[in-house]
Amino acid sequence: MNPISFVTQMIRIAIPYLFAASGGVIAERSGIVSLTLEGFMLSGAFAAVLGTSYTGSPWVGVLCGIIGGLIFAMIHAVATIRYRADQVVVGVAINLLAIGVTRFFLKLFFASSSNSPRVAGFGGNIRANGFDNPLLWIGILVAPAVTFMFYHTPFGLRIRAAGEHPDAAESVGVSVKRVRYIAVALSGMLAALGGVYLALDQHQFTDQMTAGRGFIAISAVIFGRWDPVRAAGACLLFAAAETLQIQLQGSHAIASQFIEMIPYVLTIIALAGVVGRAVPPAALGKAEA
Repeated sequence: MNPISFVTQMIRIAIPYLFAASGGVIAERSGIVSLTLEGFMLSGAFAAVLGTSYTGSPWVGVLCGIIGGLIFAMIHAVATIRYRADQVVVGVAINLLAIGVTRFFLKLFFASSSNSPRVAGFGGNIRANGFDNPLLWIGILVAPAVTFMFYHTPFGLRIRAAGEHPDAAESVGVSVKRVRYIAVALSGMLAALGGVYLALDQHQFTDQMTAGRGFIAISAVIFGRWDPVRAAGACLLFAAAETLQIQLQGSHAIASQFIEMIPYVLTIIALAGVVGRAVPPAALGKAEA
């Protein structure tokens, strides 16, 4: 097993997780449960392919993908913040809605129930191993950027206050609802970029192409104890497990079924070891009165 090949493949696999987990950290630190990451990623992937298909520009596709994630994020925000619906139930509903909507529009726009035609994307230089994709570098930088926002900007302080002490935040003039709306919007756009990366890297959209990556990202948020850097480390760990799975598939020493289980078993073990000790934001999942 070539170590350099392993690391480069691991980083490429980690990028969607890094985008989604960073978005999840922002929303959850503001007090909103982010089970919706899978739906945000899926909607972003489809919107990116749709925009790229009709314009021929992957950058327009990126913009469309961000807007797609933002639309679903606003549905989530209105339901949970304005109408104070149960955040877990809404999260499940958003994910199911994204599956249904993308499948419907896939059939409507591309006359297929499985995949879109190939579209323009980023990269393509075999020697670059995917590192000529600008979204990859943005994904690498997203966790440090979110960390800086959290701990070195007034808005980051407001997000943390909204998730830990919303009553105290309101008492000093901070609109907790406004902060949460913005946090959920940022979460949707960042998670959507994870889907955009997937779609434009593969040059097409396939039905349910995110394949549970949003759920692994929320696992990384919990495993990372709601800290952007720790969550990024968890993303790299899960990506390393997935890379190991891929590189072991050619081996006949281990049954393929056990190899395919590696990322999911690691996720379960990681969460079982930390979830009992991890302390979530105090107001997480609690609707503001």
